Amino acid sequence: MRCPFCGNIDTQVKDSRPAEDHVSIRRRRFCPACGGRFTTYERVQLRDLVVIKSSGKREDFDRAKLERSIRIAMQKRPIDPDRIDQMISGIVRRLESLGDTDIPSKTIGEIVMESLARIDTVAYVRFASVYKNFQTADDFDGFVSELRPGATHEE
Repeated sequence: MRCPFCGNIDTQVKDSRPAEDHVSIRRRRFCPACGGRFTTYERVQLRDLVVIKSSGKREDFDRAKLERSIRIAMQKRPIDPDRIDQMISGIVRRLESLGDTDIPSKTIGEIVMESLARIDTVAYVRFASVYKNFQTADDFDGFVSELRPGATHEE
């Protein structure tokens, strides 16, 4: 593993243990060249996923991009960070188990919205506002009114 401080490729693992999410390994590393210490995480990746955008453009799936968008939706919400990590890992496992390496971005968005709806309604609405490209307050009002008990859901 290359040292992020000096670029040396000969770093040493000082400690390995399961990460808090129990789906990755946390490794503390040391660089003998500069004395720098840093942490890396190792995860199982079942297959390389490719995201098919609505424009038809293809790009490699980026777990960090998924994580950023979910953390933005969850900002300042009373949700345990470990719960968010578990949700993200669950989404990635679900995507990997779909059977195809090419995943439409719409499928990813729907899975994320489904997961957020089970955890936090506010985060769900925040994510949906970006995903569904809300432009006006009426867009929010229509979406939120569907969430209310007794509302009829028409799509």
